[in-house]
Amino acid sequence: MRPDESSDVNPRILSLAAEVADSSEQYVPVLLLQLKEILEGVSAGDKELKKLKQDVYDYDLIQYCVLVLKQDYSRIQGGWATAAQLAEILSNCCVGLNPEEEAEEFHSKVLPSAADSLLILARRLQARFTRAVKDEEKTDYFRSFRTVTDSICWLFGGHVQLTQQVMQSGHFLQLLLTDDVETEAVMMSVLQNIIRVNSVVLMKTDEKTVHAILDELVYKLSSSTNPVIGIAATKAMILIANYHQSIVKSICNRYKGLRLLLSKQWTGKGFDRELGQLLDLLYSRTYQQNQSQRLHHAACVIQAAWKAFQTRKRIKRLPKAVSSLQKSFREKKERQLLLLERQRGEEELRRQLQLQRQRAIREFRQRQLDMLEIVPASLVDRHMREQERKAVVLIQKQWRGHKERKGFHLQKQALKQFKAAVTLQRAALRFLEKRRNARKVLSPWKGPKGLTDARRLELKKQVEEHIALHPAPLLSEQSSKELHLKCQEMLAQRLMKRHLHRKAEQHREALRAQINTDIELLMNAPGLKAATEKELDVFTSRSVPVAARAKQSHTTMLQFTRWPWWKKLGDEFMDPENIPDDNLDIEFESLYLGGNEKV
Repeated sequence: MRPDESSDVNPRILSLAAEVADSSEQYVPVLLLQLKEILEGVSAGDKELKKLKQDVYDYDLIQYCVLVLKQDYSRIQGGWATAAQLAEILSNCCVGLNPEEEAEEFHSKVLPSAADSLLILARRLQARFTRAVKDEEKTDYFRSFRTVTDSICWLFGGHVQLTQQVMQSGHFLQLLLTDDVETEAVMMSVLQNIIRVNSVVLMKTDEKTVHAILDELVYKLSSSTNPVIGIAATKAMILIANYHQSIVKSICNRYKGLRLLLSKQWTGKGFDRELGQLLDLLYSRTYQQNQSQRLHHAACVIQAAWKAFQTRKRIKRLPKAVSSLQKSFREKKERQLLLLERQRGEEELRRQLQLQRQRAIREFRQRQLDMLEIVPASLVDRHMREQERKAVVLIQKQWRGHKERKGFHLQKQALKQFKAAVTLQRAALRFLEKRRNARKVLSPWKGPKGLTDARRLELKKQVEEHIALHPAPLLSEQSSKELHLKCQEMLAQRLMKRHLHRKAEQHREALRAQINTDIELLMNAPGLKAATEKELDVFTSRSVPVAARAKQSHTTMLQFTRWPWWKKLGDEFMDPENIPDDNLDIEFESLYLGGNEKV
């Protein structure tokens, strides 16, 4: 049907309908993709969206989508992805559309033909996905297949009456009869959605179709080992059993070994809760009790036979086991005796060594007593004091060695911590210096800080008063230009010298940091007795002029200490830097040094 007046119709729909009518079949699918942009431009639930869908139906664009879905998209631009997008557009246009005129034709012809077209497209995509060899092609086909199945679910979700048609369709059953894992899982999810949307759909479906679907689900549970297929088929069976209690009896009678199959094959595969629900729904309590009793009796028979077999086997092996036990016992007894003899030998050896040591000590003491008898009585006390002194010296030596070793370990750890702290401080100071330099170089000039609004008004008032009291003389234009050029030159000189001032400031900060580091080193320095060569290297300057100047000052100070006392009267606090050089040119051979007098 065409509307008589097109004033209220969206101009984009009018233009699209005209282009579709004038284009060939090869370009129609690509043109119909423009419907997606038109529908997405309107928010969902708006009256304008319903009006757009009505216009799309009135201009037969939905019928065009149904027809073009049956084409071969191998030669069409975009390929089968274009077909999947058209399927999505078709389902979106049909859901929420309830035409006021020709409603019977829409529900009886357009919607069933749309559902059939979507199912046929899904079959074609499934076949191509199964035949595809490359992983990229399989991924594209599966994405398109998933889009088409979602469109089918969206379509019968908006129009519940289509669920029965989809369920009874031969295409749906063919889609379900596949050995591919991915498409199997998708189609079983579609079956679950059908049962959720219309819970009485199986009651309205003929018995042959229901049995075919149940046969396929049971076949997948019995032949497949993939947990994805198992949990999908189990959930579908649970939905069927929950919504249709009358089918449960048919399932129990039709599939006798289903419970045993499910318990044996799918227990412990990650969906035990769903599996338990299915087993509870399929079989009544009486059947479960009878089955449990039968299994219990069978288990008892099997256990009795197994225990009898084990008992006979043990009786046959008993003589061999007894001889083996006796052999192992004798070997263990021999090992214990050998170990006991070895322990006795070791104890005897220790006892002999102890006796020899005691004998040697007694002989040594006896020799000492014999020597003391030979020594005169006046020298005995002296000899004893000498022995005591040696003993004390030995004890002190051992104790001091132990104390120094312990202190050395402590000092070593403290020195390591000190060096680590110095390294961290040096790295931190370098990092901060780099950051300050970068900030000074890159940051633009900033005015003075701390100038508030009140202070600004006060300064402005002072400037105005000064100008009022001291009016500026009138300058000519030439004088103003000269003054301006002079100011510019002074400002340029200031900016050029700013870098030098910054370098000088940075040098001063570096010197202050170095002085602080040296002060910390001096404060944490160990005493002269505990100082080592490594610690002396820390206080050694790497600057050649400084080292030369220090050596010169040290030499001067040594010479100053060798002066006679009468030369140093009143110079107790003389700075070694201020010692005159002419006073050092003295013939030290003519002076009295350390008790040697030379004329």
